[in-house]
Amino acid sequence: MRLGLNLGYLVGSDDPQGQLQLTRRAEELGFEVVWAAEAYGSDSPTVLAWLAAQTSRIKVGAAVMQIPARTPAMTAMTAASLDVLTRGRFVLGLGVSGPQVSEGWHGVRFDKPLGRTREYIDIVRAALARQTVTYQGEHYQLPLPDGAGKPLKLTIAPYGDDIPLHLAAVGPKNLQLAGELTDGWLAVFYAPDFAGEQLSHVAAGRAKVGRSLEGFDVVPTLPLVVGDDVQRCADPVRGYAALYLGGMGSRDKNFYNRLAVRMGYADAAAEVQDLFLARRHRDAMAAVPFEFIDRTSLLGDRRRISAGLRTLAESGVTVCSVAPYGATLGDKLAALDTVREAYDLAGLGQGQP
Repeated sequence: MRLGLNLGYLVGSDDPQGQLQLTRRAEELGFEVVWAAEAYGSDSPTVLAWLAAQTSRIKVGAAVMQIPARTPAMTAMTAASLDVLTRGRFVLGLGVSGPQVSEGWHGVRFDKPLGRTREYIDIVRAALARQTVTYQGEHYQLPLPDGAGKPLKLTIAPYGDDIPLHLAAVGPKNLQLAGELTDGWLAVFYAPDFAGEQLSHVAAGRAKVGRSLEGFDVVPTLPLVVGDDVQRCADPVRGYAALYLGGMGSRDKNFYNRLAVRMGYADAAAEVQDLFLARRHRDAMAAVPFEFIDRTSLLGDRRRISAGLRTLAESGVTVCSVAPYGATLGDKLAALDTVREAYDLAGLGQGQP
């Protein structure tokens, strides 16, 4: 298992120079990859290009590039450009986002997301393979059948033979799609003791194309909070957990809330959502069970985090990406140092840079 850094969104009062310092520290510590996300603020490719230009070894990954935000051809162009400019350090992560962002921000109907994702990935892969792209699907037609367009081929070649393509997936059908069509799964609220159920869906997708889980990347992002009091370490994570369980999507279509239900938190998930949608955000944060946060985060001192990393590796994680929490940039930098020390203590085998 390798280590990664997830910077999340470049929003609010976040200091871009601080994110660069975190990325450089992760590179110094031998982390495999740094990830950047997008919602309806900063876009991930711009952030990744900026980070890549100021680093030399660490991979730069989109977690994610939103499917409704770009045509498949535009995603292929961006991925190829970043791969060339970084000399093969780019990792493409895709996700359908949710109905609020897809329909409210991008103006793209959130209907049949599985079929749309399948067609999207087909076209992206064909374009990156520098095939002359023609496609007649339910959601995408290239060229348009009644227009003046003609089949085209990407004019630049990616740096390497194959840009890794990962899918952010939460529900069982999307997990199966990740296994069938992509090289890795970008996971959220990953609990090692629940991973077997999720990975069974991924494995079913792999089996459809005659493959096993060997060589498939399992890449969860886990909040990282260092401290001696585990209960207090959970507190900074409550806002993030309440937002996703309570406010990401509508009452009837919140994939993260459904995940919490499948993990055994039906009553708590309903309470958090009710409170959040009633704009009682602090109460929603308080209602998130400590056990849920603890199962899906890395909390505590170096030894406790080391034990957590061993458990993650044993559950099938190939890249553990951490999102460091702290009151200051110095706290976050120190958290990266601690997780590297915990990694070494666990004997997980990541080499020095």
